[in-house]
Amino acid sequence: MSKLYIVPTPIGNLEDITLRAIRILKEVDGILAEDTRKTRALLDKYDIHTPLFAYHQHNEHNITERISERLAGGETLAIVTDAGTPGISDPGFMLVRRCIAKNIDIECIPGATAFVPALVDSGIPFNTFCFEGFLPHKKGRNKKLESLRSETRTMVFYESPFRLVKTLEQFKDYFGADRKAAVSRELTKIYEETIRGSLEELLNHFSLTSVKGELVIVLSGKEPSTN
Repeated sequence: MSKLYIVPTPIGNLEDITLRAIRILKEVDGILAEDTRKTRALLDKYDIHTPLFAYHQHNEHNITERISERLAGGETLAIVTDAGTPGISDPGFMLVRRCIAKNIDIECIPGATAFVPALVDSGIPFNTFCFEGFLPHKKGRNKKLESLRSETRTMVFYESPFRLVKTLEQFKDYFGADRKAAVSRELTKIYEETIRGSLEELLNHFSLTSVKGELVIVLSGKEPSTN
């Protein structure tokens, strides 16, 4: 029976994968991978020999229809990204949407994603929050930040180490130097760390510190008006 499985993969530590995910990756007819080289390292660790096919932001527009036809023809496929859950700031949504249009079964397996441990570890209230992913690099960036000025929920962002300082500077300008935030990097890896403080304190810290690895920024929301 045809089905698309959405399979989360570890965000750093290769042991952070479920037994169910391993079984599915062994049983499907093929695996769609954002980077086949990175996925091959994971498959080798768990003795998985399922064929790999490249599916990433540079080819998804061209091959999504072809993949959906394979699924409609009876194949079972899994989609994975380099780390975390497909579709969360990674390829996946386009294929899911096409499968829904064609009445192809979809099953999302619970598993790793970077923003959850960063959010819980931040020390900032997370009973309600909004996930913003990566901010636009240029066009629309200021407009997006302006729209978030009055957001009262905790906000979660992904960021590159090369843009971290610039982003913190902009956050300080838009949200105020005293706004509380936390920056997590290298989650689940040997050098995992979370730095917490005001935007002013975080900016001072990272302006003097070389940063590597994927980053998650957790930013407290605006205090609700007491009026």
